[in-house]
Amino acid sequence: MLAVASHAAMGVALGLVFALILTWTPFFNLGTNPKMTMATFVGTVVLMFGIGAALTGVLLMMEDA
Repeated sequence: MLAVASHAAMGVALGLVFALILTWTPFFNLGTNPKMTMATFVGTVVLMFGIGAALTGVLLMMEDA
């Protein structure tokens, strides 16, 4: 369970970095949205990366067993 949590934490961190890069880059034009839309976007990206990394960690642990 601890390994799955560590995979999820790494995914959340990676998702946060990815979302912040997207929101701070003027090319994507996401910086002009209201605060609630921005928080929803960042939260969705972070959750998507976290869940994906956790599921990948589960699959890798199942493969090792």
